[in-house]
Amino acid sequence: MKKQIALFSILGLLSIKANAQEKILGFKSSETQLKNEKAFDAQLSAKRVGDNIKLLSSVPHHVGSAGGKMVASEIAKVFTAAGWDTKIETYQVMFPTPITRSLEMSGATNYKAKLKETPLKEDATSNQADQLPTYNCWSADGDVTAQLVFVNYGLPEDYETLAKYGIDVKGKIVIAKYGRSWRGIKPKVAQEHGAIGCLIYSDPIDDGYSAGDPYPIGAFKNDQTVQRGSIMDMVIYPGDPTTPKGASVEGATRVDPNDAENLLKIPVLPISYGDAAPLLKDMGGPVAPKNWVGALPFTYHIGPSKSLVHLKLAFDWKIRPALNVIATIKGSEFPDQWIIRGNHHDAWVNGAADPISGMAAELEEAIAIGGLLKQGWKPKRTLVYCAWDAEEPGLMGSTEWVEHHAAELQSKAVAYINSDGNGRGFLGAQGSHAFMPLMTEISQSVTDPETGVSIFERAKASKAANANSVAAKKEAYEAAQYPLGAMGSGSDYSSFIQHLGVPSLNIGFGGEDEGGEYHSIYDSYDMYTRFKDPSFVYGVTLAQTAGRAVLRLSDADALPFDFQHLQKTVKGYINELIKNVDQMRETAKLENELVKNKVYVYAADPIEKLKTQEMVAEVPYVDFAPILNALSHFEKAATRVEALKRTADATKLKELNIKLYQAEQQLLTKEGLPRRPWYKHSLYAPGFYTGYGVKTVPGVREAIEQKNWTEAKEQINEVSKSIERLAVYLEQL
Repeated sequence: MKKQIALFSILGLLSIKANAQEKILGFKSSETQLKNEKAFDAQLSAKRVGDNIKLLSSVPHHVGSAGGKMVASEIAKVFTAAGWDTKIETYQVMFPTPITRSLEMSGATNYKAKLKETPLKEDATSNQADQLPTYNCWSADGDVTAQLVFVNYGLPEDYETLAKYGIDVKGKIVIAKYGRSWRGIKPKVAQEHGAIGCLIYSDPIDDGYSAGDPYPIGAFKNDQTVQRGSIMDMVIYPGDPTTPKGASVEGATRVDPNDAENLLKIPVLPISYGDAAPLLKDMGGPVAPKNWVGALPFTYHIGPSKSLVHLKLAFDWKIRPALNVIATIKGSEFPDQWIIRGNHHDAWVNGAADPISGMAAELEEAIAIGGLLKQGWKPKRTLVYCAWDAEEPGLMGSTEWVEHHAAELQSKAVAYINSDGNGRGFLGAQGSHAFMPLMTEISQSVTDPETGVSIFERAKASKAANANSVAAKKEAYEAAQYPLGAMGSGSDYSSFIQHLGVPSLNIGFGGEDEGGEYHSIYDSYDMYTRFKDPSFVYGVTLAQTAGRAVLRLSDADALPFDFQHLQKTVKGYINELIKNVDQMRETAKLENELVKNKVYVYAADPIEKLKTQEMVAEVPYVDFAPILNALSHFEKAATRVEALKRTADATKLKELNIKLYQAEQQLLTKEGLPRRPWYKHSLYAPGFYTGYGVKTVPGVREAIEQKNWTEAKEQINEVSKSIERLAVYLEQL
């Protein structure tokens, strides 16, 4: 309640300027564009958003299912009826589903896990046929028996704590809590430490009765809810694991799944906290540290367990069709310049929130654009609207399409605009930072349906209300630009920006739609209408936001890329890295002083051992001058381009626009990132141990984090070359 009061107090102080915009970036005259956007908005329907969510989430529709085929067909019908040239492009992708799932404990405790979510009378679709069972896609087949060890959230630092207790997971099965990282990191780290199996559960302290009333009374997990999901190691490469060198078309060369670099080798299974409780209660060994303790009603121990756990899993490892719906409106002036918009349509079960809420917004945009066509408007650039299949198992539909059309996309793709699930709350957007002014301007022109202020002001107010210091609150309150986030992974933009260098945006709303339905049978129309966006107005708001990005990029005289903001953002990343290295150096000096003077320090945790007398490795000087020099050059080039855009005539602008949208490709490195060459962007990538979470300037940042100073120097040179390459490229415009 206090946060709500603070938020609306800030809203009351903010200057409300929604829809007061008169001039638009990239347009010599804004009158026609504003008129078109007003006509676009007038055709958006919250009721139709709700109707499409209900229809498309009416049956389970995972990859290769009858429901998946139906959903793709219904989406294609909507595009076609709105006047789009529509086709379905099919890729043959591997998608394993379970044959055998068994989890038992025997010994001091005898328990057979239910491994099934409970159908509810309050949820009309929770007892349908063709529901995928609870499982982690890309788990290895396995039949293992061992003691169980509790590893908290299963992160690298949790294993450091286990080592302090003298507990080794080699030859054991581990159980980890969902949260604090992407799910695939947990079995990845477990495998690296020698575990032979992994269980993952959602503890009620994070998502259950401690967070709020369980479903169906409230939105949070009940004791049988399970989060399905992929555990593909997407930080190595996304897409079909069996076709790492190209698209999964008919006749494609495939590798055996056992040889795929991005698949783990141990069996992994997600379970409910109802099934986890008897296993955790059986634990012996030390009492868990306070920051490991969950909300189940017993004392948490680390283990090993008193009893043995038997985990048996087997999968069918079949190739299945992934159906991408591709709808096109040809550009009237620049048909070979494409504005691409996408959202996936496949779900683990019914998927009302993830992904259908976002898909319904995209369909609403397509319908409204079709209405503009009937009024005589034509886009200057070609519009390509995509409904991706097979996103959930590993971004397969979009990745295979991108790999299949790579050369054409690098020539023609102006931008890719993505969405995924959507709900009530605040604007969240990530993307190429040359788009920061564009997203600021768009967010200032769209009105939040709950508060009546612009979505820019509401997002700013939320950030200020949740800031943890007066300085941070002041900074958020005074921000003149929307704080566009950097792109990690976890949705269909990844292959566009991180593999091909296509400028991208990812847009959605949320923050007031909390709940525990994610990837469960309860991600349903009934859940969505009660707890997510009951009146579907944020579906319209997403359509207005993403739709403006499409329309403005389609018709702009000068494409609204502002590389000055990209330069400032990257300089901020580099200053942060310099500060991090300085802090590491000071910490190492302090620790060595303590050792040198035999000053031993106890940590607050009673199991922390004395600091040893071993000296820690010194942190060497890291020379960031090559990047800083390249950034200085880039700043001058970016300033020149902005001046050029203001003075160029129509002929020069045509030439300039092509160079502008292809500029981000200069930031790709030929060899890609160390140990994962599929990722080629020098500024944005998912972290090796964060999964979805982004690492900016990833080659340098991760080398520093791993204290690999030789690699840090090499990666600084690689990044400086890519920035210098972009600066020279812009100078030549």
